[in-house]
Amino acid sequence: MTLLIIAYLGGALTILSPCILPILPFVFARAGQPFIRSTLPMLIGMSVTFALVATLAAVGGSWAIHANEYGRLAAILLLAVFGVSLLSPRIAGVVTQPVVDFGNRLLNASGRPGSVPTAASAFILGVATGLLWAPCAGPILGLVLTGAALQGANLQTTFLLVAYAAGAATSLAVALLVGGRIFAGMKRSLGVSERIRQVLGAAVLAGVAVIALGLDTGLLARLSYASTSAFEQAVLDQLHEKPAVGSSSDLAANGTLAAALDTGSPFLSDLPMEGRAPSLTGAVEWLNSPSLTTEELRGKVVLIDFWTYSCINCIRTVPYVRAWAEKYKDQGLVIIGVHAPEFAFEKKIDNVKKAVADFKIGYPVAIDNDYRIWRAFENSYWPAHYLIDAKGNIRYHHFGEGNYPQTEQAIQDLLREAGSEMASTAPVTPEAKGAEASPDLKNIRSGESYLGYKRAAGFVSPENLRADAANTYSIDQPGLNEWGFSGSWTVGAEHAVLDRADGSILYRFSARDLHLVLGPGAASKPVRFRVTIDGKAPGASHGADTDAGGYGTVTSTKLYQLVRQSGDVEARTFEIRFLDPGVEAYAFTFG
Repeated sequence: MTLLIIAYLGGALTILSPCILPILPFVFARAGQPFIRSTLPMLIGMSVTFALVATLAAVGGSWAIHANEYGRLAAILLLAVFGVSLLSPRIAGVVTQPVVDFGNRLLNASGRPGSVPTAASAFILGVATGLLWAPCAGPILGLVLTGAALQGANLQTTFLLVAYAAGAATSLAVALLVGGRIFAGMKRSLGVSERIRQVLGAAVLAGVAVIALGLDTGLLARLSYASTSAFEQAVLDQLHEKPAVGSSSDLAANGTLAAALDTGSPFLSDLPMEGRAPSLTGAVEWLNSPSLTTEELRGKVVLIDFWTYSCINCIRTVPYVRAWAEKYKDQGLVIIGVHAPEFAFEKKIDNVKKAVADFKIGYPVAIDNDYRIWRAFENSYWPAHYLIDAKGNIRYHHFGEGNYPQTEQAIQDLLREAGSEMASTAPVTPEAKGAEASPDLKNIRSGESYLGYKRAAGFVSPENLRADAANTYSIDQPGLNEWGFSGSWTVGAEHAVLDRADGSILYRFSARDLHLVLGPGAASKPVRFRVTIDGKAPGASHGADTDAGGYGTVTSTKLYQLVRQSGDVEARTFEIRFLDPGVEAYAFTFG
C-alpha cells in the first residue's frame, strides 16, 4: 500500500515538471467541455496509454521503444490536425479537407454550433496525449521501472504504473477544472470565445512543434529532472521506509518469511527478530565453495552480502566484508556474497570470476543471475547486508554503504550469543585503495549517470539520443552534471558503443573521484583512451586506472577510476577520448 501511495504522489507531481508543458495545450483545449463525456475519457485514455507504454518499456526490450517512437509520430500528426482545426477550420478545410474532416469528427474540435463531444473522441485524444507524456519520468517512476526490470512483469508492477498514471491524471483534472472556470469567465465577460479558440490552437501547434523537435525529451527533460526530482525524493524519504525484511508488520502476510520464530533459550543479544532466513537455492553457480543451504549453515552466524561487481557502493564495501571474513572466520562467522547483476555483462560468470579474483574475495559467492535469492529476501538494494543468527533467524540488516561499526558490533553480539567467548574488539579499519577507498561525502555534488537511453539523464549534445542506431554527436561546454558524446556512437538501452575511433564523452562534474563503467566491446580487443580535466592532463589528479598523462586501456568490462582530484575539490570538465573503436560505456559514478 505504501508503494502505491508513493507511485500515486509521484504521478501527481508530474504536473510540476517542465517536461509536461508541451502536453498541457492538448489538455486545456478540452476546457469547458462536459467532464463525464469529454474530460474523464481523455484522462482515462492518457493514463491507460502511459501505463501500457511504461510497462512495455520495462519488460519489452528495444522493440517496445521503437513501437513507441512510431506511436509518437502518429500522435504528433493527430494533434497537429487538432491544432489546425482549432486555429482556423476554414484554412484547414482548404489545405487538407479529408484529413481535417476526419479529425473534426473524431476529436469534435470543429466548433460547429450544437456539436457535442463524444467519449470516443476524447479517449482517442487522451491516447495521443499519453504517447507524448511517456518521457516525463522522475525518480519514483524510475524506481518502479527498475523493480520491473529486476523482478520481471508482475501484477504489482502494473498496479504501481496505473497508480502513477492515476496521480498524474488527478493533477491534470484539477488543473483542467480550474482552467475551465477561467476560460468560461473570460467568455462571459469579454465575449472572445473565438479568439480563445485560436490561442488554444496556436498553443497546441506550438506544443506539437516542441515535441517534433525533440525539446520535450531534451531541454525540458533536463529542466524536469532538476526541478521535480527534489519533490519526488522528498516523497520517497517521507513515505518509503526501507523494507525491514520479515519485520513484525510483514510476518503475517509474507509467505516467504512468515515461518514461526524459534522461541528457544533466551538470547544474550538485544537485536530484534526479523523473521526466518529464506532459502539460498536458485544460484546458477557458486564460487569458492560448493552450494550452501540455510540448513547446512545452522549453528553458524551468517552475513549475506548482496552486491554486483561494477557497483561503486559495493566496491567500497568489499574491504570491510573481506576484513570481517578474515577476522571472525575462526569464531563461527560465514560470509556469503550474493552477486545479483545490474547490467547484462555482469551475468557472465567468467566476468564475475575475474572480479572475485581482482577483489581478492575468498568467501563463498552465489551467482544469483535469476534474482531468486534476491527476491526471496525481498531485497531492493546494492549493497545490502543481512545477519542471520545460529538458529536461522534474520536479526540485523543494513542497506547501502557505511554503518560499518554497528554492523561489526552486531556480528560480535551474534557470535557471542552462539557460544563464542570472544571479547569485544575495536572495529576493523581496512586499508582501501583506488576505487575501494571511502568517498569524500562532503564534496560530492554529482550523482550516478547512465549512458544508455533507458535511464539517461543530463544529456546535452544538440543531437537527440537515437535508440539502437548509429548517430554522429557533438558537444561543446556542458553545465554542471551535464554530459554528451562527440563522434559516432550507437546508444542502446544499457550502454553506448563507439562506432569509430576518436570519439569522446564529456561530463561536467563536482566530486573528488570520477568512475566510469567501461568494456572493450564485442571484439574484446583492448581500447586505448586518454583523460583530460579542463582540457589538460590530470597530473596528480589521475585515477587508479590512468597515469599522470591521462592514458589508460580498457581491457575488461568493469568500473574504472579515472579521476581522483588532489587538493581542493572543484567543478571540472572531464573528457575521455577513445583512440580505438568498439568501447562500451555504461555509467558514471562519483566518490
